[in-house]
Amino acid sequence: FGLVVVTFVIGRVVPIDPVLAIVGDRAPARVVERVRQEMGFDLPYYQQFILYVKGVLHGDFGTSVLTTNPVMTDIRRVFPATMELATVGTIIGAAFGIPLGVLAAVRRGSVADQVVRIVGLIGYSVPIFWLGLLALLVFYARLGWASGPGRIDVVYEYTFTPITGFYLLDAILARDWAIFRDVFSHIVLPASLLGYFSMAYISRMTRSFMLNELGQEYIVAARAKGLSETRIIWGHALRNAAVPLVTVIALAYAGLLEGSVLTETVFAWPGLGLYITNSLQNADMNAVLGGTVVIGSVFIAINLLSDVLYRMLDPRTRAR
Repeated sequence: FGLVVVTFVIGRVVPIDPVLAIVGDRAPARVVERVRQEMGFDLPYYQQFILYVKGVLHGDFGTSVLTTNPVMTDIRRVFPATMELATVGTIIGAAFGIPLGVLAAVRRGSVADQVVRIVGLIGYSVPIFWLGLLALLVFYARLGWASGPGRIDVVYEYTFTPITGFYLLDAILARDWAIFRDVFSHIVLPASLLGYFSMAYISRMTRSFMLNELGQEYIVAARAKGLSETRIIWGHALRNAAVPLVTVIALAYAGLLEGSVLTETVFAWPGLGLYITNSLQNADMNAVLGGTVVIGSVFIAINLLSDVLYRMLDPRTRAR
């Protein structure tokens, strides 16, 4: 509800007239007034807010000026691209972040620990759009190891029929390995960039959780029983640390869903972030606010899901 209130206020205070964005600056005054009445902008703000909330509850964010389609139709079309990019990025971040965090915790204070922390610090500090431009320059323009901007090559764009909207999965379902290789070559750079960003967060939190677990009494007891260090670290300490890690990974995934705007813009990735950016540049406030509400709602839903999973995995929270 707070998100809906904020987006409504933003839509009314920005120096953009949505009516003029639709009819144009040179439209006759009578046309402007008629469209204003049809859109309800002549009503008091509290009535406009009630109409806005009713529309949001029914999934109606109005019509996009840029595409002339209902905003929800556009969001359904572009959101799978953002989810696919964020999913692959989170998998990369978790696959590298968890082992690095464990290594840093086990060798606390060593050179390996310092390297992992510096790598994470760089991931937090360097602007993601700068890394994206650098990655395109090196791996696409100079070395040619990866494909350039976009989601799929123009050769396949009009012959490939997606089923789920997740191109990698659709290519596997269609058993079209040429398209799979092409899609993978396009997603590898932006996904690795987002994966590095999430890896910095996941590795730092993994290190913190593991340090806490390695200081517990059951670790001392396991060592006294003669268990191998590998079993103690991976079979006991990491197993207990994995419970809060579920929440961390879920939050990292939600962060990539909402924070991929710059990455999608740099790589021309046709997802929700690029859709919102293009809409903002064309004064399409219905699309901007609709996309903002959807991303915010997904972020809240993932937070709630992580809380539920935490209670399911940790019996101590259910007993409280």
